[in-house]
Amino acid sequence: MTPRRDIAAMLLTTFLTWMGQRTTAVALPLVALAETGSPWTTGLVGGAVGLPMLTSAWWARALRQRLTTGRALAGVLAVQVAGLLVVPVAAVLGTVGSVHLAATGLITGCATAVGAPAQRALLADICDRLGAGVAARMLAWQDFAHRSTMILAPPLAGWAITASGPFHLLWAEAAGVGLGAAVLLTVRGDAPAAPGEREVTAARGGGKAGAPTTAEGGEAKAPALRHVLARHPEIRRAVTMSGVGGLVWFAFTLGLAILGAETGRPGLLISAGMTGYGAGSLVGALLAPALVPRLPALATMATGWIILGATFVALPAVTSSLALIACLAAAGGFAMPLGIGSMNRLITVRTDGAERRAAFAAESLVHDGAVSLGLLAGGAVIGLAGAGPTLVVAGAAQVAVGVLAGPWLVRVPAREPIRSGL
Repeated sequence: MTPRRDIAAMLLTTFLTWMGQRTTAVALPLVALAETGSPWTTGLVGGAVGLPMLTSAWWARALRQRLTTGRALAGVLAVQVAGLLVVPVAAVLGTVGSVHLAATGLITGCATAVGAPAQRALLADICDRLGAGVAARMLAWQDFAHRSTMILAPPLAGWAITASGPFHLLWAEAAGVGLGAAVLLTVRGDAPAAPGEREVTAARGGGKAGAPTTAEGGEAKAPALRHVLARHPEIRRAVTMSGVGGLVWFAFTLGLAILGAETGRPGLLISAGMTGYGAGSLVGALLAPALVPRLPALATMATGWIILGATFVALPAVTSSLALIACLAAAGGFAMPLGIGSMNRLITVRTDGAERRAAFAAESLVHDGAVSLGLLAGGAVIGLAGAGPTLVVAGAAQVAVGVLAGPWLVRVPAREPIRSGL
């Protein structure tokens, strides 16, 4: 396949896998509740998914350096399919319990922890062959493919559940991810050798087949995530902003839901907020491929978090108007794809090879881990402080980190050569 066909295959894989994941996010809690009769089990899968991500800095360090081909990534998706089949197979046998729910969360969590950043890294590696700036644009299109499922999947899942119940959707997700794995098998491009590295097989270099090796033939050492962040200050600042944003995300989702209940409109505030955010982020994601390569990366990302933080601060004051809630959320949602695209651009421009894979893994670990921790503690925080004050403080934190980590107060030293213009 040509690089362009490889890119199209990887974008299609992103759409297929996320459509499956978002439809199952609606169906799985219903299946868990129906099969176990225990409300606490509905969140067990989500909690189990977070554990592999939080510990991936240790157990996945060497593994992520081997995920440099479409075939290797297809193998990761195959593992994810196995995890997704645990619950529907157990349901057929009539034995669904907490063990099965935890097992599917752990298996799929392991696959997601290594597969998601590796897919972004491989897509960027393939795009490098087509010229400067292509990687940033294609990663922005990948984000659009991901975000489009936020609009398409929930109503499709609702219709399917109404028509035939939630059980069939679990099989549908496994089928969708399996189809994504089959598409990845068609990707022939791989990660090019970075300076000082080359790919050799076990027969030629003595290393493991497919593993990166040094020019002398020894197997290359996988860089620690903390070392990559220390080496690239701009990426470190971007990852810090992403982590803080992930940590306080619960204030938006849980906060609006609780505010709606407190004001006698349960479900309306969060529906308006999520609808506005989804629509705004889809528009931002559609424009990101054209805008991101032309904007200053770190400043764009910092501005996005400042806008989203200001949105959080303003939301408690406009709870009387669903239209204003939707408009404010849309403004925050519009800024996020531009910020995420800018962070991806920083990573693709500042790193390559093993460092690039580690940088994407670090961003996923920090952001997704922070989201899990925030959701875990979010209910208690809102219970103690109240939904409105929590939204204000969460928004102020995002504004503060955007101001401090942006390029305005303390400029980032040019410690690394720029491989293409920012």
